[in-house]
Amino acid sequence: MAKRVVLAYSGGLDTSVAVRWMREEWGVEVIACAVDVGQLAAGDEDMIRERAAAAGAVETEIIDAREQFAREFLVPALRANALYEGKYPLVSALSRPVIVEHLVASARRHGAHAVGHGCTGKGNDQVRFEVSTRVLAPDLDVMAPVRVWGLSRADCIELADKWEIPISASKEKLYSIDENMWGRAIECGILENPWSAAPEDPYTLTRATKDAPAEPTELVVGFEQGIPVSVNGVTMGLVELIETVGRTVGEYGWGRIDMVENRRVGIKSREVYECPSSLALILAHKDLEGITLERDLAREKQRIEIRIAELIYDGMWHTPLMRALGAFVDTTQEHVTGEVRLRLERGRCDAAGRRAPRSLYDHDLATYNADDSFRHQDSEGFVRLWGLSAETWSRRQGPGSA
Repeated sequence: MAKRVVLAYSGGLDTSVAVRWMREEWGVEVIACAVDVGQLAAGDEDMIRERAAAAGAVETEIIDAREQFAREFLVPALRANALYEGKYPLVSALSRPVIVEHLVASARRHGAHAVGHGCTGKGNDQVRFEVSTRVLAPDLDVMAPVRVWGLSRADCIELADKWEIPISASKEKLYSIDENMWGRAIECGILENPWSAAPEDPYTLTRATKDAPAEPTELVVGFEQGIPVSVNGVTMGLVELIETVGRTVGEYGWGRIDMVENRRVGIKSREVYECPSSLALILAHKDLEGITLERDLAREKQRIEIRIAELIYDGMWHTPLMRALGAFVDTTQEHVTGEVRLRLERGRCDAAGRRAPRSLYDHDLATYNADDSFRHQDSEGFVRLWGLSAETWSRRQGPGSA
């Protein structure tokens, strides 16, 4: 009996050709495994099964992982305000570990000796797929046909035609796009020139600013222990809430990112993202933390957030350090319960108000009214002691010395 491999299958050109190529070149049976993390539209499942069968897959699995993705991956990232290099909400990076979990489970069900992916040798995703696989199932091999086959896009189109795989693809592919419910990642084509402005045509989640509604609107996002639970007072499940926020924010033309980032393999890459929902939710969550986290705790969390984002980007989700840092973040969220009011205008999304039942904002301390509760008489001694070290230095060694 031929060995079996479970391939992370998108239904696109590369992974469809990979099914047949692995069968022809490596003599393996391929199970096509498509994991839905929010990228599949109505009718896509039939298309995926048709293409996988035509390519020669012995079986096709389509797994709805949207709820798991939102609950087990997006929520921890949101609670950590995870933004790679301060900008990117880790759209693709967050989806890879959940996909690998299902690849490994499928491999166990089908007695496969390996899992496979369609990543190139230049990208980050090969790292994410393979590190997670080796942590979760070190006994499984990892097969990466695109990394070794040396085929151009034109070659793949010719093979798909030769093998009668029903692919709608042109040799002049403009962009490479990866998407899920957290946003879309867009690269290639004119975007490879970092000086060129990104055109409008690849965007689907965000309107052009000029086409956004003229009248502002507001969204009130409710959180319980750092988890978004409602929009404008209506309680929603995570998947619905993420989609609802994304639609409204995207209509106002906000949520695009254009950046040159540092890939794990050492290459600087120009990437364009549209992430209206994830960016708006992170903005709201950070704002709510502003009134619910104690000062030193908030500052330490900000330092750790940078490391968490790097770990996610670098494919280290299933590691002891990620687990330990996640446990720290969990402890910070006990009182991050309340509401944030987001104001939307053309091309803008701003936090316009926030409230929490256990807010650390004390009006009687903060007000400048004469009847405040702040002990002004304590300030003189506090300030003198606070600056004592600097004052001593100035007298002996600095500008105040003789």
